[in-house]
Amino acid sequence: MNKHQTQFRAILIILILILVLVFAYSGFRTVGTLVAPKAPVSTQSAGSKTITRDGVEYFPRQDITVFMLMGIDRYGPVEASTSYNNEGAADMVALAVFDETNESYSVLMLNRDTVMEMPVLGIGGRPAGTTVGQLALAHTYGTGLKDSCENIKSAVSGFLYGIEIDHYFSMNMDAISMLNDAVGGVKVTVTDDFSAVDATIPMGEVVLNGEQAFNFVQNRKGIGNQMNLSRMERQKSYINGFLDALNTKLDASETFVVDTYNKIESYVVTNCSVTTLSSMLNRYSDYEFTGIQTPEGENVMTGEFMEYHVDEEKLDTLVLNLFYSEKKF
Repeated sequence: MNKHQTQFRAILIILILILVLVFAYSGFRTVGTLVAPKAPVSTQSAGSKTITRDGVEYFPRQDITVFMLMGIDRYGPVEASTSYNNEGAADMVALAVFDETNESYSVLMLNRDTVMEMPVLGIGGRPAGTTVGQLALAHTYGTGLKDSCENIKSAVSGFLYGIEIDHYFSMNMDAISMLNDAVGGVKVTVTDDFSAVDATIPMGEVVLNGEQAFNFVQNRKGIGNQMNLSRMERQKSYINGFLDALNTKLDASETFVVDTYNKIESYVVTNCSVTTLSSMLNRYSDYEFTGIQTPEGENVMTGEFMEYHVDEEKLDTLVLNLFYSEKKF
C-alpha cells in the first residue's frame, strides 16, 4: 500500500467510523413542531434545476460524489423498531464530498440542532406530510433501518437545495469505545472540566480509554458552556488524536481496517457495499483532503430546547460553491 492510499484509507476510516460517532446525546431533548401536511421532500425536487443568482445561472455538479455519514443515538447492535417510528435521533450528520475535477474531498458537518423541514413517515412507512424541527429528528421516522436513513437523506437533500446524495452510512453509538480501544487509545488535550460527567478525565493532556472517549465526544450537559458548538471543537480535537493513533495501527497491520469493520458491522446501516467502499479507496486514494466546513448560524434557546438557525445567505454561498457550477454559454 503506497503513502497516498494509506493516508486516504486513514481519512476514510475517520470519516466513516469517527465522524458518524460525534454529535452524540447532548443532555437536551430534541423537539419537532408539526406543521400542516405537505408533499414529502424530494431529493430531486430542486437539485435537478438550475439556480439563478444575480443573473448568473448555476447547475448541479455532475463531477462529485456525496457520501452522507450519520451517528445515531442508540446503543447496542442495530435493530428494527416494531413501530413506524423509533427513538434513534441522528445526532451527527456529515457529508463527505469527493470532487473528481479538482481531485479533492472535503466534509460538510451539519449541526444536529439545525431547524429544517423534513418528511414524516406514518403507519406502514407511508409518507404523512412534513414537519419542521431539529435535523436530529429526521431519523426517528421509520424503523431505524434503511427507511429512516432514506428519510434523513431526503431532509438533508431538501435543505441543501435538492442535491443528490449518493451513499449513506449510519452507526449506533456503542462503537466509540470499540474503535477508540482498537487504536490503543486517543491522546487529547482536555480544556473543560469533566468532573460532573467523568471524574477520571483530568484537565490537560490525557490518553482516553474507551469509556472516557465516549464521554469526551458524546456529552455536553455539565461541561463548559454545554453548547453543541463547543462539543464540536472537542470532537475535532479527538479526530486529530484518533488519526495519529490510527496511522500507527495502519503502518503495523494491513488487515486493521477489515478487522475493525468486522467488529462494528452489526452497529451499521448503509446502502454502500464493501465493494463500493473498496472502489472509492482505489479511485480517490490520491485526492487531497481540503478540510471540514460547517454552515454558519446562531444557537437559539426556545423554551427548554436548543435550536440552530443557519444564516441563509451564507448557506446559499456554501451550497453553490460545493454542489453547483456556473453555467457557461
